[in-house]
Amino acid sequence: MKEIMSIIRMNKVNETKRALLDIGIFGMTAIKVMGRGKMTMDLGKLVDSGEELRGLIEDTLSTGGRLIPKRLFSIIVPDEQLKEVIDVIIRVNQQGSRGDGKIFILPIQDVVRLRTGERGEQAI
Repeated sequence: MKEIMSIIRMNKVNETKRALLDIGIFGMTAIKVMGRGKMTMDLGKLVDSGEELRGLIEDTLSTGGRLIPKRLFSIIVPDEQLKEVIDVIIRVNQQGSRGDGKIFILPIQDVVRLRTGERGEQAI
């Protein structure tokens, strides 16, 4: 089993969820995160999408942090589904631009479903 941690743009969340559902991936955790890579960005060029973004711009201008809102998906899959899930995430999110995101793959030793006590792939 593997955990796929994928950091993507906020505007790609719904399209990514739909594409994962289309290949039978129903279980996932999504978390709002803030971060940045190696790139530098002129925050004045960001499109204002509401109060949250205005606050972000003000905070980053005053602190110099330049953190960008993203979404972190955590998906646990059997080894045989790993390539398919990664390919789907890339297909949906790759625009060829800085900030497209990252995918991290981690080994999972075991999974336990709390409700039933099932372990391993049956608990995914």
